[in-house]
Amino acid sequence: MIAALFRRRRPSLVRGGETFQPEIPPVRLDGSRARALETGRARLIVTGGFFLLAFVVIAGRLVEISALKVDDTPRHARQAGMETVKMERGDIVDRSGIVLATSLPTVNLYADPREINDAADAAKKLAAVLPELNQADLTHRLDSERTFVYLKRNLTPNLQYEVNRLGIPGLYFERGERRVYPHGTMAAHVIGMTDVDNHGVAGLEKSFDEMLRANREPLRLSIDMRVQHIVREELARSVEEFHALGATGIVMDARTGELVAMVSLPDFNPNSPGADPDGMFNRSTLGVYEMGSTFKLFTAAAALDLGVARLEDRYDATNPIQIANFTIKDYHAQKRWLTVPEIMVHSSNIGAAKMAMDVGTKSMKGFLGKLGLLTPPNVELSEVGAPLVPTPWREISTMTISYGHGLAVTPLQMATAVSALVNGGTLHPATLVRRDAGSPVPGEKVLSPETSRKMRHLMRLVVEEGTGSKAEVPGYFVGGKTGTAEKNMNGRYARKALLSSFIAAFPMTDPRYVVMVIIDEPEGNKSTFGYATGGWTAAPAVGRVVERVAPLVGIAPVHTRWPGANGQGGGGQGGGGQGNIVQAVARGGAVATPRTVQTMPHGGEDGESE
Repeated sequence: MIAALFRRRRPSLVRGGETFQPEIPPVRLDGSRARALETGRARLIVTGGFFLLAFVVIAGRLVEISALKVDDTPRHARQAGMETVKMERGDIVDRSGIVLATSLPTVNLYADPREINDAADAAKKLAAVLPELNQADLTHRLDSERTFVYLKRNLTPNLQYEVNRLGIPGLYFERGERRVYPHGTMAAHVIGMTDVDNHGVAGLEKSFDEMLRANREPLRLSIDMRVQHIVREELARSVEEFHALGATGIVMDARTGELVAMVSLPDFNPNSPGADPDGMFNRSTLGVYEMGSTFKLFTAAAALDLGVARLEDRYDATNPIQIANFTIKDYHAQKRWLTVPEIMVHSSNIGAAKMAMDVGTKSMKGFLGKLGLLTPPNVELSEVGAPLVPTPWREISTMTISYGHGLAVTPLQMATAVSALVNGGTLHPATLVRRDAGSPVPGEKVLSPETSRKMRHLMRLVVEEGTGSKAEVPGYFVGGKTGTAEKNMNGRYARKALLSSFIAAFPMTDPRYVVMVIIDEPEGNKSTFGYATGGWTAAPAVGRVVERVAPLVGIAPVHTRWPGANGQGGGGQGGGGQGNIVQAVARGGAVATPRTVQTMPHGGEDGESE
């Protein structure tokens, strides 16, 4: 084609009416012209190739944008999100590994106000996407002279996309971390919570803040979420049934001091904590209360362990005690001499006061101190209340403290001390952290195994024939003590404002767990015949907890009769039946454990041990 451009047209000649072409020799280019022609041809080919390559690149980019790209995030950012992100804070799990607190990666929105061209317009657009933000406040913050302003934390991916679409210069995102509590309110007072900067501010989140931030290994608690759920459910049922202000419940392993469940109602949701102070208050460890007749357990234990009283000894409970301006009387007055077991069964204030005076003020105070009832409990929480100890401690203090008035302690202290009464006499410090299997369990001997044996039978007697009968669960030999204390309001005891409680252990043949329930200001109803005492309100809740928890943790019911039960030395009131029980308790051989109860670890498998 190019050669044709240079071809000359041959002239036509006419000869005799005919046309013919003269013979002209072909034109030949010299060397320089041929090289120029080839160079031009090569340049055209190269230029066309560049255009083709550019077209392919543009077309490929268009395909990527229209068909392959799913969001506005750069490709490398999406890949980073798919990788395992190391969280700043370690998880918290229950004794079986169930996650109670964990961290999730999030995005925070911040601004550099110096780069915002129109603060009012930017605030208007942001408020449309983030309606929970106040437009006027946004305008003020974006119009400042600061270089860094947080606008919104923990954006969802959709919100991040919507904010990014606004195209406002000066807005930026940063990778954040949000603490999440999958079970909400279930163990809120135990776990606690973090603030917006991911620092622990309550509960175990605060106590183990440094460890959780430095150690990526989960913090394994002693709490069993199955048991925690049962306790909370039963407490909520009682609060609703008796129109109570609140309640608290504890389940403790009597052999190790591990807290298997600890609930305080009302509670809060650490995912969105409110400003209700009642919900944030931990009644189990921070609240201090006069516990009422449950303290008679310690009075009896002191008298028996120090040798100042025997089970068959009798105390005159015929008439009230008048001392100074105080009158000590019985709620269930028997108006006769009572043995130590009868004092427990009938919950006699008069008998307990006289027993405490036999022990003596100094010895009684020393015994309560050994049980940890005069100092704050040592547990892994900062929300711990100090007991209210009378100063000075007079003779009248010893008498009223014998039946649970005049000394205020936390429910956790009560559960810990009662564990020592029933486990053979060793005080194990309470803990919310699971003890490793095979590791030594710290503890201090505070009373003799013989005293512990007698206390187990006295507690069992309270459920068999006394005020705790509504806590009975067939096959589990529940033993315990009721308590009903009038609350001290403005320096006076309010007769209608009661703190009703029941503390128990099971199975009394070989105690494994201590269970305590306290209900704050319950109201009697038709089912309780108007009574709001511990035997009518708290004891049934303990019974329901035992009935549900025992099979769950592998404790099988025992189908044998309790030594000294009715038909085997037991009896009704008065000297005859109770005297036979006293004799049975006093004889070592007659109260031998009928059968060892097989258990399995909390949430564990058969064959495991802790």
